[in-house]
Amino acid sequence: MVSSRVSLLAFGFSFGLLMLCSQARFHHHHHHKTHRHSQISLDPSPTPDPHNPSPDGVFDVRIFGAVGDGVTDDTEAFKMAWDTACQFDSGVLLVPCDYSFMIQSTIFTGSCQGSFVFQVDGTLMPPDGPESWPQNYSKHQWLVFYRVGEMSLQGSGLIDGRGEKWWNLPCKPHKGINGTTLPGPCDSPIAIRFFMSNNLTVQGLRIKDGPQFHFRFDNCRNVYIESIHITAPALSPNTDGIHIENTYNVKIYNSVISNGDDCVSIGSGCYDVDIRNITCGPGHGISIGSLGNHNSRACVSNITVRDSLIKHSDNGVRIKTWQGGYGAVSGVTFSNIHMDDVKNPIIIDQFYCLTRGCTNHTSAVLVSDIEYTNIKGTYDIRSPPMHFACSDSVPCTNIAISDVELLPAQGDLVLDPFCWNAYGDLQTPTIPPVFCLLEGIPGSILENTLGYC
Repeated sequence: MVSSRVSLLAFGFSFGLLMLCSQARFHHHHHHKTHRHSQISLDPSPTPDPHNPSPDGVFDVRIFGAVGDGVTDDTEAFKMAWDTACQFDSGVLLVPCDYSFMIQSTIFTGSCQGSFVFQVDGTLMPPDGPESWPQNYSKHQWLVFYRVGEMSLQGSGLIDGRGEKWWNLPCKPHKGINGTTLPGPCDSPIAIRFFMSNNLTVQGLRIKDGPQFHFRFDNCRNVYIESIHITAPALSPNTDGIHIENTYNVKIYNSVISNGDDCVSIGSGCYDVDIRNITCGPGHGISIGSLGNHNSRACVSNITVRDSLIKHSDNGVRIKTWQGGYGAVSGVTFSNIHMDDVKNPIIIDQFYCLTRGCTNHTSAVLVSDIEYTNIKGTYDIRSPPMHFACSDSVPCTNIAISDVELLPAQGDLVLDPFCWNAYGDLQTPTIPPVFCLLEGIPGSILENTLGYC
């Protein structure tokens, strides 16, 4: 469990706040040094009083001059609200409902006095597309939380990334008849980025139409994500729902992600990740990788994905690595997952490549101790339902498969699973049957453990 986090008393209550949120008042009670919980009582406070802005540590952004008409630039008001609330133990920055606040690319810097709640009950949005983005502002990210400790981003509101004009830049891979990309500026901002931050909770929010990734966590620890809803069109480019990199002790629970790329993508340096009860799709499924790009070292371990639904997606559960990398992916469990018309339900691809010019390498990220249990549903017959393409020189080892039943979504064509240099154990009969796994442990793995994690 995350060692310290701020959370609403019960999931579902935040959605009930949608009609009542303008009246919400926050009171904090400290049960324990490392556990802080926010309680909400509904005392009426329709308009903030600038002369007595926060008797209880709640700082409504309107106190600081935010207009909330969706057009006025409210960035400075948010910065002042953050800086003020940050000085209070258990401060709350309140984005009230029934208002839409437009703010520019901003870095909110910690650390704050104590636990901090960023309560979004209204709507937050960036400028509308590249033409409206100020020239001197970063086009790589929109809202950044840097060096923050013990913070909750929560509420019943909406974060609207207004991504459409970014997706339509000429450089982006258009899915139209010609499918061409053109030269030109291509940077698109990550909607929400947490960087070098710890003890984080994201809960209850709706996030839509990110210009690029919706969430990115870099160099963070103790991340708890629950009951969020991410949506973007199926053909929106690079709109990953949640991306984590060099981040550990992550829990992602009870959420819905529908977008144009990976629902959750797990990069190098991540370990102790638990993903449970996710509804994912359309999109590209749940991915570990890509890892080892540009001959880099990549280490990922102790990843669990369970009790989830993946539907109408290009991939189900995927591990993807580049040739030439080194390191290891180990201790991965995919359990109790339902596939609904998924093109590649189970895939390991150690030949990941985005162009035709990729050359063969002898070094590779070792993939070992991967378990697939109780994975059932339907697949799109254009691809084999199971695909294990492992490095020529560094085979996959200890792949364990049990209770897998995958049937074609339409027709009766059942493709054989594909294996290349994959070693493992079939613990129960599967549908379709898997005959291509190699038995035992290859000698090359036993001889060469250098470079692994």
